[in-house]
Order: sequence, then C-alpha cells, then structure tokens
Amino acid sequence: MAPTITANSSGREIPNSAPVSVETIVVPDPGPGEALVKVEACGVCHTDLHYREGGIGDDFPFLLGHEAAGRVEAVGEGVTCVEPGDFVILNWRAVYGTCRACAKGKPWYCFATHNAAQRMTLLDGTPLTPALGIGPFAEKTLVAAGQCTKVDPAAPATAAGLLGCGVMAGFGAAVNTGAVGRGDSVAVIGCGGVGMAAVVGARLAGATKVIAVDVDPSKLERAARMGATHTVDGSTADVVAAVRELTGGFGADVVVEAVGRPETYEQAFYARDLAGTVVLVGVPTPEMKLELPLLDVFGRGGALKSSWYGDCLPSRDFPALIDLYLGGRFDLDAFVSETIGLGDVEKAFEKMHRGEVLRSVVVL
Repeated sequence: MAPTITANSSGREIPNSAPVSVETIVVPDPGPGEALVKVEACGVCHTDLHYREGGIGDDFPFLLGHEAAGRVEAVGEGVTCVEPGDFVILNWRAVYGTCRACAKGKPWYCFATHNAAQRMTLLDGTPLTPALGIGPFAEKTLVAAGQCTKVDPAAPATAAGLLGCGVMAGFGAAVNTGAVGRGDSVAVIGCGGVGMAAVVGARLAGATKVIAVDVDPSKLERAARMGATHTVDGSTADVVAAVRELTGGFGADVVVEAVGRPETYEQAFYARDLAGTVVLVGVPTPEMKLELPLLDVFGRGGALKSSWYGDCLPSRDFPALIDLYLGGRFDLDAFVSETIGLGDVEKAFEKMHRGEVLRSVVVL
C-alpha cells in the first residue's frame, strides 16, 4: 500500500475545480512481464492536469503522475530487461516489437504499446486508472517491464524523471520530429517546460538561430539563459513578422508549436520558410478547430508534423540524454523549479496554470 494522488468522481461530470486527494492504495506483486518500482521523484506535468479536469477519458478514479524515476523493487516472471535495484526512468511507450510500425523499423511509433495487466486499487477494491499507464504519484507503482528504461544511477531522480514526458517531448520535437540540423534557424512558440526543452534541443542539434516566442517576459528571459539566440514577445509583437525579420525575411527552417492552440499554430505555419517544417507538440483540446487556405498549404510546401512523445525511442534516447546531462551539456536541473511533497500537488497545478514554474517535482 502507498499514499498517492487520485482524482475521484462519483459520476462522469468532473468540475474543473475538483481537487485531487491523498489516498492509500493497494499495489499487487508483479505478475508476468511486470515490474514494481519504488518511485523516487515525479514531475507534475500539464497532462496530469488534463486528467484531473476530465479532459482525458472518464475512467475515474485516476492515479496521477507519469514523469518519474525510481528503483526497480521486484519483477515478474519472464522479465529480463531490468532487475531489482536498477535505476530507471518510467516511460509510457513500452515498445511491443512486432506491430506494423515496429515491423517497418519505426519503433518510436509503436502502435501496440502496453501497460501492466494487473490493476492497482483503493482499499475498498476500486480499480485505479494510472495516468498514461504509469501513475507514479505514489511511493510504489506497478508497470509493464518495458515501461522501465535503465539509465546511469549517477543522475538524480529529480532531473532524470523529467525525461519521462515533458523534456523528452520538447527535445524530441526539435531533434527527432523536426530533424533540426547544423546551421538551421528554429522558432519555438510557447516556452513552458516542453518549449524550453525544444530550445535546448535545437541548440544541441546545431541550430545557429533559435527564436523563443512567448507572451511572458520571464519565460523569454529564461529561454535566453537556456540557449535562445533571440526572443519575441507575442503580447506586443506580430510573431510572424518578427520571426521573418530575424531570418532574412524568409521564416524559420523549423517552427515548433508548443502551445496547442489554433492561433499559435497559424503563427507557426506562416512563420516558417518555404518548404520548412512545422512541428505540433502542444496538445490541443477536443473542441479546437483549425482553418487554413488549402492553397497556402500546397503553395508553402514543406511538412506539417505532429510529435508524439518527441518521437522518442526510450531505450535509445533516455540513456543518451542522461549522458549529456552527466557530461554537463544538458542542464536538466534548470527545468526543476521546486521540489514538493505529495500533499502539494494541488498547489503545483495552480502554479503551473499561472506559468510560474517549468516543473514542480514530487520527491518521495
């Protein structure tokens, strides 16, 4: 059993202000293909807020959290990829290996990812739905063994866990999906945790011009410290015109949209160069619609892409990014705005909503 954060409901309608609560849960011993992980740290991600507000399904109660690192405590029958004592980052893409994407040599798109077969429950037996199949706002969580990626234990869990979602999503949006290369110009619209990771990724990939766009001056200042060569305040400037001016009148080679709104996506579309690439990594809500002249879509060429989890392959990308961190080339610690306890998650959601933090990290 472990104290955890759950979003509970007696029905399908969830008010936006419904708070999370700390409960005691029952965590089964791992069965075949499963691993029990003692969680050390877990980031508070915007996706958790979506779950809390009923924006991702209605299979309440949810066991929140998904951006975590910890130690494997036990494994079930047939597990060979990890063993007790391993330091791991949890991931929500447990590559199956034989789906149609994997068969084409693109396992980062795996369409048959899987979770633990057994359910964690409340004390009364009510089954919990772990966020993204992970649910590590808890002292222990049960996952599919493939959701555990072993990395160098020299990295602190507070930093390493952030690769489990937000930082990997942003970094991968630039490097994997956008394929930023040496000499490219890149614009990143939205400089929260995901957008900031895209800024860092673009610089590490060799972009010579990285333009950070946001409406919050404090975020722009932070982006400049983390590698942006130029900043644009979207609250006062015409974003498209500003990006074009900074790129010789042409637009950026790659534009990463890390907000997930129609108006910012339209800015991204027109702020890119001809034959350039737009990468959508910000997550829109179901009711949002986008309208663009089809002739412009054709005439501007290039690629319009969505980035799922930064198109990452955890077994490849997590260890590589941890090595960059330990080598002093990727400052994951800069993404940790504060460390908190389980009882502080609700306040962390409020700070996130106000844009005051890159990441609040729960330490267990």
